[in-house]
Amino acid sequence: MSLQSASTMESAPVAARMLGEIWRALEGPAALLSNVRLSGSGALPSVFATSDLAQASVAAGLAAAELVQTASGHDVPAVECDRRLASMWFSASLRAQGWTPPALWDSVAGDYRCADGWIRLHTNAPHHRAAALQVLGLDARAAPREDVAREVARWKGSELEAAILANKGCAAEMRSLEQWDAHPQGAAVAAEPLIWRQHFDASRKPAAIFDPARPLAGVRVLDLTRVLAGPTATRFLAAFGADVLRIDPGFWDEPGVVPEMTLGKRCAHLDLTRAEDRRMLEGLLAQADVLVHGYRPQALEHLGLGAAHRRRLNPALVDVALDAYGWSGPWAGRRGFDSLVQMSSGIADAGMRLLGKDKPAPLPVQALDHATGYLLAASALRGLTRRQATGEGSECRLSLARTARLLVSHPVRSVEPAFADETAADLGAAQENTVWGPVRRLRAPLQIAGVPLRWDLPASPLRSAAAQWR
Repeated sequence: MSLQSASTMESAPVAARMLGEIWRALEGPAALLSNVRLSGSGALPSVFATSDLAQASVAAGLAAAELVQTASGHDVPAVECDRRLASMWFSASLRAQGWTPPALWDSVAGDYRCADGWIRLHTNAPHHRAAALQVLGLDARAAPREDVAREVARWKGSELEAAILANKGCAAEMRSLEQWDAHPQGAAVAAEPLIWRQHFDASRKPAAIFDPARPLAGVRVLDLTRVLAGPTATRFLAAFGADVLRIDPGFWDEPGVVPEMTLGKRCAHLDLTRAEDRRMLEGLLAQADVLVHGYRPQALEHLGLGAAHRRRLNPALVDVALDAYGWSGPWAGRRGFDSLVQMSSGIADAGMRLLGKDKPAPLPVQALDHATGYLLAASALRGLTRRQATGEGSECRLSLARTARLLVSHPVRSVEPAFADETAADLGAAQENTVWGPVRRLRAPLQIAGVPLRWDLPASPLRSAAAQWR
């Protein structure tokens, strides 16, 4: 793989190798990598190449530059990814001005010592909290952490994990890297590609009008995702001008991340258990260019909205999906989140051992979510480029667990100094006015010549817009 200069390779060799692997998985033209500059130095405090993953996954936005070339006939614009800003975006882009954002974690969520090791409970969603606490025999409305810790300590990790999952909750026993490699699900994930993709001949004619400065203007993106990975993807697509419409059911909320993740989107409500709302979603799908979804693999099938039906509704659709633990193996379809996959896959255990800590030591940011989100966005962009050139629709599948394998397979070769502290110069000039209060955002971590990343809409509450295209 060649990148723009020797200095790029010297300053970010691990990120360069990661980007090469990602770009091959995207089936991108290898020659375009010469247009990328990976700039900056330093790293987040991690025993893994977390900042390299951040820089490489954001730099996969090279796919937007390729779309500009394909649709406009212009040369591929130069691309630069700032290592420090990419790492900062993996934490949060939002800086509240005079108000305090909601807490990211529920009071019960976290790591607990069990009878034979450690387990993590994910209880941010009220129904997941209720499921876990019911198994532990505790009141879901008022359960102090010390009571949770006492009850968890009575269980073996694997048995409590199984019991909570059987009760439709979310939990993960801590395993080592070696245990994960030997586990049937670890082996299944290892055999999967980083990005699975297939194409369909739909013969849709490319758009007649294209603005190289806003390459996704007029592109309709239907967002059926929650929390971080999928919303990261659709937020990134919105930065290039896409019309992103997010759909949520009435019961769902994620107050800790909504101000961060709804930037550039409209957020609507549909109840897909109702036939009328399913018909409305079908209408939206039929007119969409891109679908990004994070429902568990069989959930849309059960609603009558499986892959074959979606393809009949819209043969030219660019269909991009993610799940937690992979698309094959005994855990395919298992509920999961970034912090749980870190526990299952050995990342938290490796951090604990290598840092000499007495409890799980996860990554300093939810890097699996964010990285997978940028890879989802790059997959959508490559799908749009292919459709522009050939008329074909496409389908892609990614998972947090497979992204974890990408990270683990690129070990840290040397310790880098910590990043410089944040300053006012790291923030964009514009103030974003939201219903929660004014916001400043970090400057975009990716620069594409002639293609400024900007968001046309401020962050907004869930279910605050109509379920219709503009």
